[in-house]
Amino acid sequence: MSERPETPHEDPDQEQLTVSVRRQGGAGVVEVVGELDHDTAPALARAIGSLADAGVTCVVVDCSQLGFCDSTGLNVLLKARLATTEDGGRFLLAGPGPQLRRLLELTGADGVFETHSDLATALADA
Repeated sequence: MSERPETPHEDPDQEQLTVSVRRQGGAGVVEVVGELDHDTAPALARAIGSLADAGVTCVVVDCSQLGFCDSTGLNVLLKARLATTEDGGRFLLAGPGPQLRRLLELTGADGVFETHSDLATALADA
């Protein structure tokens, strides 16, 4: 009789990523909480896409509660920024933490994104 390897247990109450979208002033704010990676990146892409579909021309991604971002997450942000700015809009990152800032620096993407220390500053500039 062969033994089956034990399946890793995941806590169903622990969300890897929570994405919320709201309008604030003339901007669309996308708040991301948790880990942005290969498995969770599609949720962020859909959220940002919903703002574009609604005609929002200024997108602010609140990264202040983003604990981790991998290359897939970065690609979602880069594609969303490109789509927004190609249509004449603005795409801002608010409150990137140390891990995201380091990822942006290592990839050279820090020169591409408009970043602000926090959401209030980003919205004041939007």
